Amino acid sequence: MVRKIAVITGTRAEYGVLRPLLRAIKDSLTLEETLVVSSMHLSEEFGHTIDEIRMDDFNIGATIEDLPAEDSNAAMVSSIGECIKGMATAFKRIEPDIVLVTGDRGEMLAASITAAYMNIPVAHIHGGDVSGSIDDLVRHAITKFAHIHFPATESSARRISQMGEEPHRILKVGALALDSILNMELPEPDELVDRYGVDLDRPIIIVLQHPVTSESDDAEQQIRITLDAIAGADYQTLIIYPNADSGGRRIIEVIREFENRDLINSFESVPHIDFLALMNISSALVGNSSAGIIEAPSFHLPVVNIGSRQSGRERAENIIDVGHDRTEITNAIVKALGDEFRSLAGNCINPYGDGMTSARIIKALTDITIDKSLMSKKYQLGGL
Repeated sequence: MVRKIAVITGTRAEYGVLRPLLRAIKDSLTLEETLVVSSMHLSEEFGHTIDEIRMDDFNIGATIEDLPAEDSNAAMVSSIGECIKGMATAFKRIEPDIVLVTGDRGEMLAASITAAYMNIPVAHIHGGDVSGSIDDLVRHAITKFAHIHFPATESSARRISQMGEEPHRILKVGALALDSILNMELPEPDELVDRYGVDLDRPIIIVLQHPVTSESDDAEQQIRITLDAIAGADYQTLIIYPNADSGGRRIIEVIREFENRDLINSFESVPHIDFLALMNISSALVGNSSAGIIEAPSFHLPVVNIGSRQSGRERAENIIDVGHDRTEITNAIVKALGDEFRSLAGNCINPYGDGMTSARIIKALTDITIDKSLMSKKYQLGGL
C-alpha cells in the first residue's frame, strides 16, 4: 500500500531544500507526495512562489492563507492560529499517513500540533539544531510533538535524545540542502550573467538578512547598518528579500532605499537552484541566513554572519561572526575577500552531510511501522 506523505511548505528557501526529497517521494513506488502550501508561497509581495511548485508538477493537496496581515509579533501569533485551523481542514480532506515538517517556522509548529491532535504521525527534519531567538523554542516544541526525528548531525541527534526522545525514533540523516548541491547540475555562470546582471570579473556579494523575531523592533536599524556597510564598500551586490516574519516588511522598505544605487540589485525571490548557482560564483555571503551555515561550506564560500540568528549552530571555518556594527561588517567583508581567509574557506569541511539525505528519509518513511507504539511516546530518562 502506498503511503501518503503530507509535506508542509511555507517559504521559497525551505521548498528549495525539500525539492530533491519531493522528487524522490514522487519517484518512489511506496510513497506519494501531497503538499500543503501556505504563507509566503501564496503572496505576490514575496514572489508568489506557489507558481514554482506548480511548474515542478508536484501534487498540491491544500493551500492555507495564513500570512501575517501586518508586521508585528501579535500578527504572527494570529497567523499561527489561522494556520492550525487550515491544517485541520487540510488533513481531514487529505488523510495523510505521515505529516513531514522541516525546521522551526510557525507553520511547521501549526502542522505538528494539528497532526498530533488528529493522531497522525509527525516526521521532523532538522530537529535538535541550535540557533537563537524564538526559533529554538519552536524547533524544540516541534520535537516534542514529532514521532520520527531526522536530525542533520550527531550533535543535533544527541540534543533530541537529551529532550527525552526514545533512540529508536531518531535517525541522523544529514542536511537535506546538500542533496541539491552535491547531486544536481547547476545553471552555468553565463546564464546567471544574463539573469542577474552580474559581472564575473568583479567580486559578487550576496546579502540575505532576515528579521529576528525577538529583535523585530530593531529589524529596520539592523538592515540599514548592513546595507550602509555594503554601499560604502563599492562591491556589486545582490540583495534577496527576507522572509515574512515580524520585521520583514520593514527590512524590505530599507532595501528599496538602496536597490537603485550603482552596483546594487535586489530580488523579491530567487529560485533555489539559481541561489545555489549564485553562491557558487560569489565572493561572499553577508547576512544571517542558515544558508551561510549549512550550504555555503560546500561551495567554500566565505560568510559574514551578522547578529544572533544563527548563534549556536555547528559551523565550518568559512564563517566570520560579527555584530550589528558598520565598521565590524565592513572589516569582515574585507577579510572575507582576502586571500588568507579565502584559502581557509577553500579548505573547510561541511559538517552537515554527504548529499544522501533524501535516500535515508525515503527508506525510513517506507520502512517505519505505523502503529500504537509509534504514536505512544515515552520519556526516555537521561538521553544519550
